[in-house]
Amino acid sequence: MVRRRVAAGIGVLLLIAIVLIVNGCLKSEKRQALKNYNRSVSGLAQESDEQVAHPLFATLTNAASKSALSVEEQVDQLRINAQNLANRARGLSVPSEMTAAQRYLLLTLDLRAEGLTKLAALLPTALGKQGKQASAQIAGDMENFLASDVIYSQRVAPLIQQNLSSGGVQGLTTASTRFLPNIGWLEASTAEARLSGHGASASQSGQPVTGNHGSALKSVAVGGNTLVAESAESTEAGMNHISGGGNPTFTVQVENSGEFPETNVKVEVAVTAGGKQFRASNVIEKTEPGKTTSVQVPVTGVPLGVASRIEVYVQGVPGENDLENNKGKYLAIFGK
Repeated sequence: MVRRRVAAGIGVLLLIAIVLIVNGCLKSEKRQALKNYNRSVSGLAQESDEQVAHPLFATLTNAASKSALSVEEQVDQLRINAQNLANRARGLSVPSEMTAAQRYLLLTLDLRAEGLTKLAALLPTALGKQGKQASAQIAGDMENFLASDVIYSQRVAPLIQQNLSSGGVQGLTTASTRFLPNIGWLEASTAEARLSGHGASASQSGQPVTGNHGSALKSVAVGGNTLVAESAESTEAGMNHISGGGNPTFTVQVENSGEFPETNVKVEVAVTAGGKQFRASNVIEKTEPGKTTSVQVPVTGVPLGVASRIEVYVQGVPGENDLENNKGKYLAIFGK
């Protein structure tokens, strides 16, 4: 009887151990699936920007001065690229928690593919004798791209971050994406001027060249860690833990979101901690349209072990009107 009871006890313990191991494996697989989905979506977002959006608007700018056939072929190829991205998104392995995020992701990429399809159809007319009328339609179609940006930033990325947190995954960011470089493309007259190149002539008064000028803050990193922006919902969710001491060097990525090269773009970093503010700045000598440039800004004397607020600001360039995407706020604790 004693031997039987001991054997039964051992059996129960083994059963409990097996259940715990299986449960741990399931949780680990679930977390990995969430991570994989986030990585796949981030990859698609970056490809959409780099392989479709950036070359698209570079092609459209001053398109009338280029070979019409070449412009049409390039845009058609970009349309194919956009459709391929949407198709790849449909083939993703989607955890059940990410169903809503996936639905909005597909809507985002479909809107971009649809916008490019309409744009490709209008280009022959826009580059011909009826350019003014077609430009108005092109400006209207640009709303597809704006809508896709809003859906991604307000639905896709937040839902992914929410489900990562709920699934016990911390410290991962979801790549941002911005297809429409600026809202000027939504205006028929501006779209026509940019396509024709008439809005890109030099100013006789020494004022900035007419057209769109702008910079956008893309990311901020310290060492190999990209900072997560301050969260309005949870302080802890947006808290960055930074090692390396009290003299951090911030690597700031700045995109030229306009249509012209810019010079002497100033980047400022301010760290507020322990009731004091520590400031530093650096200048990017030149940025090119649609391209991202990095600059390092070292800050000294930041106290360790206390909550700090980091504010990064890219000063507006001459002719820039919208400065909303020039700034970022982050929470951090600096350690050794």
